[in-house]
Amino acid sequence: MTPWPTALLTADDVPDGLSGPHRSPVGNRFDVYRNNVMSSLVQAMRDGFPVIRRLVGEAFFAPLAGAYVRAHPPTSPVLFTYGANFPAFLKTFPPAASLPYLADTARLELALRRAYHAGDARAVDAQALNQPGIERAHITLAPAVTVLSSPYPIHAIWRANMDPTAPKPTSGAQSVLVTRADWDPLPEPIPAPEARFIGALATTSLGAAAEAAPGLDLATALSRLIARKAIVNLEVPQ
Repeated sequence: MTPWPTALLTADDVPDGLSGPHRSPVGNRFDVYRNNVMSSLVQAMRDGFPVIRRLVGEAFFAPLAGAYVRAHPPTSPVLFTYGANFPAFLKTFPPAASLPYLADTARLELALRRAYHAGDARAVDAQALNQPGIERAHITLAPAVTVLSSPYPIHAIWRANMDPTAPKPTSGAQSVLVTRADWDPLPEPIPAPEARFIGALATTSLGAAAEAAPGLDLATALSRLIARKAIVNLEVPQ
């Protein structure tokens, strides 16, 4: 028996037991419905990954998105969350093998989308850092915050495809911090030690995170997080 989700994404499949008036075949009618569903999901991928679409071109992106939709149909009616598995899919999609930076660029686009829709949280005051034992503090970052590290210049790639005045990317690894101080997400390149420090804050104290990131400019990292309203809670164990 062909289930509905499979039939919607597989050519020439019609759910068992479905018929028209007087039990007439519904193949053509169901094809229209199937095409509408696929078109909507492919458009959601275009909207969610505009940089990937620009990098590969529409002639490549449309079948790429179609292949992703068939492999990973949505599990939620909220389409702004759709595409979470797209970076992993890109890594295993043979026609994209010559563009290894696509997956990490898609991760950045996902992080920006998540930041835009993330819940609001009140940031701590900068004075919260000026207290005894701050090195033992455990820090909670805002829901919009993501830090990414890639062997490719993903911020430069993203910017070059979003801003026509941006310089062309050059080769090299890049780490990116995504925050949302007010309304719009902000992606910015940061040094690799700062990325390691911010990533470690989720599981350890401020001091331990700093020790895990040799070469870190701690004052700059903390100033950036405060300026971006990225710290929403800070607790110093008694």
